[in-house]
Amino acid sequence: MKNHKYSLAAIIILAFVVRFWNLNTFPALNADEAALGYNAWSLLETGMDEHGNSWPIHFQSFNDFKPGLMVYLILPFVKVLGLTAWAVRIPGALAGVGTVFIVYRLIIDGQLLMVSSEDKTFQKDSIMKNQRLAIIASLFLAISPWHIHFSRGGWEVNVATFFMTAGVWLFLRSVRHKVDSAGSDPAAQSLTLVVSAVSFALSLYTYHSARLVVPLLGIGFAVLYWRELWSRLISVIGALLVFGIMIMPLMIDLTTDAGFSRAAGVGIFADSGPLSEINEQRGEHAQLDSLESKLLHNKPLNYSLAIAENWTEHYSGEFLFLSGDDIQRNRVPEHGQMYMFDVVVVIIGLFVVRKARHHKVILLWLLVAPSAASLTFQSPHALRAQNMVIPLVIIAAFGFVEIVDKSKEKISIFSLRTTFNVLLITLLVWGFARYQQLYWNHMPREYPFSSQYGVAELMDYVVENQEKYEKIIITDRYDQPYILALFYLKYPPDIFQSEHVLTARDGFGFSTVRDFGKQSLQDGQTSYKFTFVSLSEWSDIASSNPNTLIAGTDKEIPDAANIVKTIYFPNGDIAFQVVAN
Repeated sequence: MKNHKYSLAAIIILAFVVRFWNLNTFPALNADEAALGYNAWSLLETGMDEHGNSWPIHFQSFNDFKPGLMVYLILPFVKVLGLTAWAVRIPGALAGVGTVFIVYRLIIDGQLLMVSSEDKTFQKDSIMKNQRLAIIASLFLAISPWHIHFSRGGWEVNVATFFMTAGVWLFLRSVRHKVDSAGSDPAAQSLTLVVSAVSFALSLYTYHSARLVVPLLGIGFAVLYWRELWSRLISVIGALLVFGIMIMPLMIDLTTDAGFSRAAGVGIFADSGPLSEINEQRGEHAQLDSLESKLLHNKPLNYSLAIAENWTEHYSGEFLFLSGDDIQRNRVPEHGQMYMFDVVVVIIGLFVVRKARHHKVILLWLLVAPSAASLTFQSPHALRAQNMVIPLVIIAAFGFVEIVDKSKEKISIFSLRTTFNVLLITLLVWGFARYQQLYWNHMPREYPFSSQYGVAELMDYVVENQEKYEKIIITDRYDQPYILALFYLKYPPDIFQSEHVLTARDGFGFSTVRDFGKQSLQDGQTSYKFTFVSLSEWSDIASSNPNTLIAGTDKEIPDAANIVKTIYFPNGDIAFQVVAN
């Protein structure tokens, strides 16, 4: 038992180190993280978000209306640590470490490998196997590339996965089978069910994907455990009542613009591809508008096929084990969402997971995890399907334990068995070491645009020199530069609220701010200290903005310009050239 506890402590420490090491500087802070931090600071300073909305459920931000719980979790850290990268990222990293522990508890309290038996020796062996499975699963999550990546930053999805996993753990704890009913406390079980409902509700306030995955899990739980739930109907009604009360403000808010803007921007119905395919397919019929062409080629069918294709792509070997997400911000180069080592243990785990008492819950979760991601036109999507990592590491742990147990049965020679176990551990360590090398060394060099490298250095220079110039103009080549400027400048939110204007939404549903820092000129005209625009028309911008500090890409800044500062990406390419105009 002591070794078991020491192993868990070591895994928790490992999870903490890989998630917190240089967390304040790597990767570079991105615009979404800056928005979370600045809005938390704005609430502390003014009681309103950056756009003047008082204590919102969804934060308007770039008109993408971010779920608000992450901002409120960040808020106390901003209060203590100030507006810093640490304050923005600590909640997500803590949630990552916490999820490692919860996966351990999920297996221990869910007693996945325990079965009813009067044989004390069999019971003891079952408990030990269950503990071993819990240790392996928590270790696999602690070193999971998928989970580490989204634990190291202000990623709302990682906190949503924490609440979702806690909800599943508490639910399984509350519906234990008769094998342990003698020691159960009905009142405690009812309270656990209520806390499970609270945890699920909190996940809905944290990230969009949870709003589909959690209801699907709930429906699945109702089908799988209807006998247990029916026998405790009063407790179930109480939990559902608490859940309903908690999500009522969210439901009301979802009827507003906050509920539709994100779906309109990234939803699969915003993709015109299936529509174009329908027109092309109908055009191949003799009569374009015939009944046959309409029955065979139509929106419900084509979009359903697109959703099904998106869903299946999340289970592809290329996505899981080889290349991962197509979006550079969501991946490291030459690596899947899991290790190559996991190919074998996941496949074996899928066959042996039926030994689990609650194996249907694990498989249900695996099936519904990418459901929300499948409804978007970017697929497979590691960010939106991140909760999928939990059932996968549990299944992988089943496969690993099965391999080790079979080696004990089949390899009678101790030295061969030891060599086999050393080989397994070596493969695991090598995979982890390789991933760490790719993450820290290759990712920022091969994917310099994956995070907004160079912005912190640029803003340090701006802060030091802004008083020398009437205006600061910064390229809009990189994502939402205004919010990063607000973050690093610590620009007073009460002033920003009163002076800025959001642009109209672009084709993806996002808006931005072009100017802030309103100032009056001697001729009575109004100007802005900070402006964020394209510098493609360099001659016009330079000629009409004297005494201005201008920062742009090397493709926007001509060689003849008065370049006073050059800022580089980690791979040595130029991120910004700063011109004293």
